Amino acid sequence: MTLYKAFPVHVVMMRRTLAVVAGLLALPAMLFWKDRSRFYSYLHRVWSKTSDKPVWMEQSEKIGCDFY
Repeated sequence: MTLYKAFPVHVVMMRRTLAVVAGLLALPAMLFWKDRSRFYSYLHRVWSKTSDKPVWMEQSEKIGCDFY
């Protein structure tokens, strides 16, 4: 039994398209904004999300266990 469901391909593609469009539209303003790294970090989280599982949990599971 999985606790998290994977998003359909069309939802993932829509999220990625919106992240790219938002990044491109915000680029002129971001050039002069001192906190642009936080905004683009958020866009990266939107881009990489493919399920309703938190991104940090999915990435930590891909790395595997270091401690036993």
